[in-house]
Amino acid sequence: MPLVAALLLHVSLAAADAGTPLLPRAVLLGNAEFAAPQLSPDGLKVAFLKPDEKNVVQLFVRTVGGADDLALTAEPTRGLRSFRWTEDSSALLYPQDLDGDERFHVFVVDLATRAARDLTPWPKSKNELLETSPKTPDTVLLTSNRRDARAFDVLRVNWKSGAATIDTQNPGDVTQWLVDVDLKVRGARATLASGGTELRVRDTVKSPWRPFITASLEENLKPFGFTLDGRALLLSSTISSDTDRVIEKALATGTERLLATNAKSDVVDVLWNRASSSLRAVAFEVEGRRAWTSLEWVFGAEAEALKAVSPLDFDVVSTDRADARWVVAFSGDTQPTTYVLWERKTKQATPLGAALPKLDPATLATMTPVTIPTRDGLVLRAFLTTPRGLTPTKLPLVVLVHGGPWWRDRLGFHANAQWLANRGAAVLQVNFRGSTGAGKRLVNAGNRQWGLAMQDDLTDAVAWAVGQGLADPARVAIMGQSYGGYAALMGLAKTPEQFRCGVDLVGPANLFTLLTAIPPWWKAQEAAFFRRVGNPNDPKDKALLKEASPVFIADRITAPLLIGQGQNDPRVLPAESEQIVAAMRAANRQVTYVLYADEGHGLARPENRMDFAGRVEAFFARCLGTRAEPLPAGGRQPGSSATVVP
Repeated sequence: MPLVAALLLHVSLAAADAGTPLLPRAVLLGNAEFAAPQLSPDGLKVAFLKPDEKNVVQLFVRTVGGADDLALTAEPTRGLRSFRWTEDSSALLYPQDLDGDERFHVFVVDLATRAARDLTPWPKSKNELLETSPKTPDTVLLTSNRRDARAFDVLRVNWKSGAATIDTQNPGDVTQWLVDVDLKVRGARATLASGGTELRVRDTVKSPWRPFITASLEENLKPFGFTLDGRALLLSSTISSDTDRVIEKALATGTERLLATNAKSDVVDVLWNRASSSLRAVAFEVEGRRAWTSLEWVFGAEAEALKAVSPLDFDVVSTDRADARWVVAFSGDTQPTTYVLWERKTKQATPLGAALPKLDPATLATMTPVTIPTRDGLVLRAFLTTPRGLTPTKLPLVVLVHGGPWWRDRLGFHANAQWLANRGAAVLQVNFRGSTGAGKRLVNAGNRQWGLAMQDDLTDAVAWAVGQGLADPARVAIMGQSYGGYAALMGLAKTPEQFRCGVDLVGPANLFTLLTAIPPWWKAQEAAFFRRVGNPNDPKDKALLKEASPVFIADRITAPLLIGQGQNDPRVLPAESEQIVAAMRAANRQVTYVLYADEGHGLARPENRMDFAGRVEAFFARCLGTRAEPLPAGGRQPGSSATVVP
């Protein structure tokens, strides 16, 4: 960019942003100050996550209506992300891994003593919480691959004594277990050799398993749970429709009862009523907003009452056993999540906490749903966030690509979109083919299209933004994590004329090495990956995978590239980043590679998130002319494990 043009750009952005403060990275992208509140089963306490004085997320508990916050954990560096109450309300269960290796252990911490114990002390195992029941309050069902790294058995564990036994052994292809109200394993979701899905059921734990529903790879099939009497299964399926049909299907006869469906949206959320073992409500996406379909007559009345509390989208995130108290979350595109305690009898809402209370909604940018046509006739749903105070014309643009790729972007508060918009860039998030949420046709249109039609969708989205006059074609960047990072690499290599620069966080570069190095616990899903992406062991797919691997066309990349990688990532190994870095340097291209020694597939520690975000800001300021908060002295966030690899 000529010097005069760069100076004019700087003056233009500065003038337009005069009324919008530069929001600190630590506020926008830091740890939530209050998150994931859960009521104890007896309804007397609420547990939640919040940072301690060292900014490490810990598990806290307080009395409902009180201010007696008590820290139950003291993790030294890596914060917690989830937890669950024991059924007697005396302790909490939580998973924790080591520096992002995803080999989670399940711990229990007692409220009275605050002593934590590892219930799964088996080296190199990966363990997850499955289910608890008030009928057997001392028991918890866990899944564990301690017997076989490739398969998760169900373990029955007495959390008080620590005694553990195998309840149900995995035959090798089961990826999800289903439990009835008596804490009996009676359902299983398996991935077949074809890549398809089979739901299996058994009448009792001593009965043989039998196929219940079999679906091809192209269908969505998701079980939610058994009915209270154990005679039917509640699930969503696209068999005979494009979008999800939520049904109740009798185990003995196969008779189906349709509960809910939406012609334009898959299920985006469900509310499960544990007391009645039923679905309380199902959420679909309508014009970008979450719309609840009530399956209990009383829920409709509750929803109307909650709308009087706030017009924002809401979710019921926790209930007590008596179903008298709910924890409800409200959020919107310019409103980070806030939580209230909802007393159902009195219809009173009492604030519990806010995720990011230091953010003023008046300083945040609006996210707008848009539709984008593709070259082959698809219409994609996307979301555009434009900076406050700037005319949405000829702006620098960041295409922010979601991971998965079998995932989706939604309307709502998105920290990265707000961060980039606050710095002066328009942000475009596209639900390209392969994305979920809008029906199976869109998902399956992405089969064997990594780097091909899936990438063309992003190219077409940029052309749309330029054609609308929103984006300056000379100042477009692409950025993402995981699949989004891959798309950034592929975009820079496939359409180098389109992007001024790119950012890749834990994105694969070589589909051959990615698909032959998947974690052992994904082995059951290997056939589905090979069908959706390509089979590295099949000579017929060699040309496809080579064409879709950025590492083989790295010499086409002409724009600067910033790469972030976790040393302990079990999904996308550091070798993926190392390959593209080596290929670019061999071609004398501009690439900066930052390795984080204590991270996995993403950046969990706030010090590392702030470090990489600071580098991204400085990078975009140079190539797009956007604003940037100054980097810390020395160019590195204190406490970060970042190493710039030469």
